[in-house]
Amino acid sequence: MDTKEQSAEAPKNLGIGEYLVRHMREYGLLFALIAIMFFFQVVTNGTLLKPVNVTNLLLQNSYIIIMALGMLMVIVAGHIDLSVGSVMGFVGALAAVMIVEYELSTGVTIVTCLVAGGLIGAAQGYWIAYWKIPSFIVTLAGMLVFRGLSLWLLEGQSLGPFPREFQMISNGFVPDIVPQGVSDAVASMLGEIRVNVLSLGTGIIAAFLVTWMGLKARAQNRAYGMELEPSAFFYARIGITSLALIFIFYKLSTFRGLPNVLLTMGVLTVIYAFFTERTVMGRRIYALGGNEKAAKLSGVKTERLTFLAFANMGVLAAAAGMVFAARLNSATPKAGFALELDVIAAVFIGGASMSGGVGRIVGAVVGAFLMGVLNNGMSLLGIGIDYQQVIKGLVLLAAVIFDVYNKSKQT
Repeated sequence: MDTKEQSAEAPKNLGIGEYLVRHMREYGLLFALIAIMFFFQVVTNGTLLKPVNVTNLLLQNSYIIIMALGMLMVIVAGHIDLSVGSVMGFVGALAAVMIVEYELSTGVTIVTCLVAGGLIGAAQGYWIAYWKIPSFIVTLAGMLVFRGLSLWLLEGQSLGPFPREFQMISNGFVPDIVPQGVSDAVASMLGEIRVNVLSLGTGIIAAFLVTWMGLKARAQNRAYGMELEPSAFFYARIGITSLALIFIFYKLSTFRGLPNVLLTMGVLTVIYAFFTERTVMGRRIYALGGNEKAAKLSGVKTERLTFLAFANMGVLAAAAGMVFAARLNSATPKAGFALELDVIAAVFIGGASMSGGVGRIVGAVVGAFLMGVLNNGMSLLGIGIDYQQVIKGLVLLAAVIFDVYNKSKQT
């Protein structure tokens, strides 16, 4: 192999400044989240990151994150779904009627609600994919239809309470499997009253996996001669991410441990990240959103992908509806009202493009957490809901302007 071929295969090493400029879409969000959390931690005198508030932050945003996973795929495919809040409320009402009025088991209710959500998404996806009706119109109609059906099912009143096993979907915690003596020893060593060792250990394992996967991906990029992230920035990013994971799980361990819904979110995030980044169908969704005509000419069945994206969104909206209902311990006629706006905002803030073809699962999750931290921090400061809506709207507008600016710089 001659010198010319070797230089062609050598990995590209960029400076930190040049790399950040090229990848500002991905890393600007992380910097924004850190800055916002630091700001609210200071102005709330440390309340934001207290164990009880960290737990509440996760529980309060769980249904947003679950729906954001599906919404990202819909938006990447070049569409939008305005009905998710109403579908979420309708499925919560359906679960309440099945459990409270008809006394059906929790297992039967969960399966039925997930199937119902999938059928709702499939029905909307059918008109969008095969009849080419704009998704905005179809899902706007769905939003009105399922809002009305929720009111009809509940007869305008709240319905509850749920049995304990259903409440555990959202309000339950994973018990510590470590012997009490070991937990007491760890708590004494850390200077805490109690420590859930399972939660702390999960955080350490998660940090190790993030580090290992980052190093593995970097080694693969180097082997294939791909563009490499600057070493200083790479190790700083991996270090900050790992320490943040350990810190969050440590905070959880000193309160009540791992929430059940956190495990649900974690598993779903890993599955959808793998699907979108490592599977043929996942990559085809990006191709569909990037250029539908080119994707179709390449043999991609674009109609089927669109149909499946909306069916998947329906299933996740149903799951979020049950999580929301379990957290409130009742189904209410107003459940899910305007939540589609928070979900869409989280995905756009997380780096998805309005024109489709761009966005990552991790970005959508971080965007949802950013919105959650904003809501939680402003509530802790006693800021009224009117000002909260204004601030969230401005944040969303800034994210979209940033996306348009990045595109103009690249063309």
